[in-house]
Amino acid sequence: MNSFDVIVIGSGPGGYVAAIRCSQLGMKTAIIEKYPNLGGTCLNVGCIPSKALLESSEHFFKSNHDFKDHGIEISSIKMNINQTMSRKEKILSDMHLGLDFLMKKNNIQIFHGLGSFVDANTVAIVSEKKSHTITGSNIIIATGSKPFSLPSFNLDKTRIITSTEALSLKKIPNKLIVVGAGVIGLELGSVYARMGSEVSVVDVSPNLLSGMDVSLGRELKKVLIRDLGFKFYLSHQVEGIKNNNKGVELIAKSNNKDKLNLKGDICLVAIGRKAYTEGLNLQAIDLKASKTGQIDVNDKLQTTQPHIYAIGDVVKGPMLAHKAEEEGVFVAEWIAGQKPEINYNLIPNVVYTWPEVASVGLSEEALKNANIDFKTGVFPFKANGRAKISMDTDGFIKIIVDAKNDEILGVHMIGPRCADLISEAVVAMEYKASAEDIARITHAHPTFSEVMKEAALAATANRALHI
Repeated sequence: MNSFDVIVIGSGPGGYVAAIRCSQLGMKTAIIEKYPNLGGTCLNVGCIPSKALLESSEHFFKSNHDFKDHGIEISSIKMNINQTMSRKEKILSDMHLGLDFLMKKNNIQIFHGLGSFVDANTVAIVSEKKSHTITGSNIIIATGSKPFSLPSFNLDKTRIITSTEALSLKKIPNKLIVVGAGVIGLELGSVYARMGSEVSVVDVSPNLLSGMDVSLGRELKKVLIRDLGFKFYLSHQVEGIKNNNKGVELIAKSNNKDKLNLKGDICLVAIGRKAYTEGLNLQAIDLKASKTGQIDVNDKLQTTQPHIYAIGDVVKGPMLAHKAEEEGVFVAEWIAGQKPEINYNLIPNVVYTWPEVASVGLSEEALKNANIDFKTGVFPFKANGRAKISMDTDGFIKIIVDAKNDEILGVHMIGPRCADLISEAVVAMEYKASAEDIARITHAHPTFSEVMKEAALAATANRALHI
């Protein structure tokens, strides 16, 4: 029987990063993955393929709408979705090879099959080829999550689909219905709207991106309607979805009881994800998962069995790849006797629509609810030279500061390259910077990052320079 210092169950961003860090710290490490390829949801059916499609569709959209203003004339252009999907698959293949290399480089032993607990130190691995067991002094559960749906949605993965199927469509739908105005629904809705689909979004919430600062969703809604023709049906409760073989039909009810009947070719259900702990045989180690599949852990990410940890989507918190990675490193270093820390308030959230949306820290709504006095500084991208050059002038950066000491409490942005710009805010807040600190730092000109400086100036006695 193989024995290890650490066994990691699941090879997504949390799992494989945990395994690498454990190996770096001198621990004999194994990783178990039930699918043929490593990488979990993020690499295979999440972050990477969705961003690949977003990138391709954005090029197509800009070539149709912006190139002529640059003096670039194209007589005929069309979308070859088969080539788009082939490019996506090539990216995934390259990254699979990269992950395999990292496992080999760090002497991490890979086991393919379904991992389940036999007892608190023993894990059975069952695959089509063989079954065997391994033991570990420490075990990390990193099995991730799966798309969530409801019985009345009649998910069939053909016409009524999840994000997994939406990433591999063979035909661009004429009419796409999206249930869910969150990150996944808006990103994948953007992909197909850019390719020519008529996209309708239905959500029970009155706002887009309901977990983020309200101002961001309001601005994104305006742009998606104007540029991509999105139709939004907010404050609507979906009562049922049916596949009638020729298409799909959705029935919903508004807050004032009005009925909505939508017809389309495909319906994407994007109402969230559920922690995936099925098949782990948690009862063998006296662990229980919640109704949403999540496992309770303490502040060291330990379960009730101190040597068994859980990270990523299977524990509470935002279901983000970078959050899982940080937790993987945290657990590895804790096992090694170090004293790592994670500041969950400083985990950024990003939406890869165009314009991009990003935020970190507290929103205005949260601060109001907590009765904290604050000031805001807002600066629009339309007043930024670099944004004018690239014709990406939608959006703004909003910095929220403590009214008493000017410490930055939250940064919320929508605009070009905000997925990258948010990192400056994270660094600043990690070191408890004030808006004055950001305002005094030289930002290269012309760059999008100057909007961050101007927002900081606006937050400090309203002294933005270029508006």
